This record gives sequence, C-alpha cells and structure tokens, in this order.
Amino acid sequence: MHDNPASLPKLYQELASWFHLLTAPEDYEEEAAIYWQTLAGACRRPPRTLLELGSGGGNNASHLKAHARLTLVDLSPAMLDISRPLNPECEHIQGDMRSVRLDRTFAAIFVHDAVMYLTTEDDLRALFKTAYQHCAPGGAVLVVPDCVRETFRPRTNHGGHDGDGRSLRYLEWTWEPDPADSTYTVDFAYLLREADGSVQALHDRHTFGLFSRSTWLGLITSAGFEASVAPFIHSQVDAGLTEMFVGRRPPR
Repeated sequence: MHDNPASLPKLYQELASWFHLLTAPEDYEEEAAIYWQTLAGACRRPPRTLLELGSGGGNNASHLKAHARLTLVDLSPAMLDISRPLNPECEHIQGDMRSVRLDRTFAAIFVHDAVMYLTTEDDLRALFKTAYQHCAPGGAVLVVPDCVRETFRPRTNHGGHDGDGRSLRYLEWTWEPDPADSTYTVDFAYLLREADGSVQALHDRHTFGLFSRSTWLGLITSAGFEASVAPFIHSQVDAGLTEMFVGRRPPR
C-alpha cells in the first residue's frame, strides 16, 4: 500500500488530469446503481449519509450523491482536485483509508477498487477498523475488490475516451509474477494525444492485493461486522469475476 501521495502511480499524480479520459463518470451509472441498491438493502434504514474511502476521481460519487450526502476521502490530492468540479456538493478530505479519523459516523461506508492497493492483511484489517469506527449502528460497509484469489485470472483490456481537444487510449495487462504471495501486477500503457496531434506513450505499473474470499470475510467479521458476499451482476462484467463484500454493523 502507498503510504503517501508521492508514492502513488502516475495516474494519481502527474497524469490525474487525464483520468476522466481513461474512465469516464458516465460509464459508472449502472454499477453505481448496483452499489447503492446493495448498500441500502444492507442498512437497517435508508442511508442518508455515505462515506466513500478511496473515492478517486469521483466517478461513483457523481451518481451516488443523488441518494445521500457524501463525504469523499482519498489519499491523492490530485484526484480530489478533479473530483471537486464534478461533485461540488460533496465534502472532500485528503486521507488514508487505513488511518483517517473524522470523529463522526455515517449511515453507510463504501470502498470501491481503491481497496486493491491494500496489499497485506494488516492493511485490510486497518481499513475495516476505519470502516467500523465510522459506521453508525445499523449501518453497513460495502467493499468491492476487482477480484479475489478464487476468481483471479490473467487478462488484457483496453479502452479510453476523447475529450475537449485531448484523447487517451490505454492497454491494461493483468498478470501475477508470484502466485505464492498476496499481490499481482497491472501494467498500463497510455497513449496521450494533445490538441496539436502530438502523442506520448507512457507506462504505469500498479501493484494490487490478492486475498481469498475467506480472508475477506474473516477480517470483516473480526472488525465487528456481520459479513456476507453479494454477487456483482453487470452487463459489461464477466459473471463471477467480481464479488461484493458486505459488512452490517449490529444496531447496538
């Protein structure tokens, strides 16, 4: 896990202004609806406040804010800077999901794929301690890793978007250097085209955590939540690849 913003991959530092050309807010409408439905169903009553840990560029928040008052926390100041214009209604706070303490509770806690940068069980344990301390009784946490050990597979992906005078295309290559450890590698190749037609190619390496389903459930339970797994059924995601972990905090 990156301990400070300066150690983050290029995408969350000097390339942050390109982020919404790699992954656009409008692409998140379907999945954000799935997350909200799952969270709302897990809470004792409809949640009116939501804390997102690892909120990134605010893509999910741009849809979730229709349902609740959002507080967005991310380690990268550059990502918060591109989220603020997209989500001016939301509170933005720079912080580490493992250690941030806001001295208040929320009806729901959401952690999307930023959780992949947690590469040890101690990192995950710290995250769920953060979630529990910020979750109101009767509330819930939803965590959505890209995959678990049982569903991981090497793969490639590509995409990108055109913007106002600039365009980005990427190749994403997912592979596992050492099956014996708890991480895998995602290499990104970016082609960045400026308004004048000039193009630069850049490489960006991301190291992700990889844990078994039982490890996820055990750590959520040990934090004080009632843990369960929910399926992620999305029109553009292969069935069975992604699972959602739900932690319900008992009412008292």
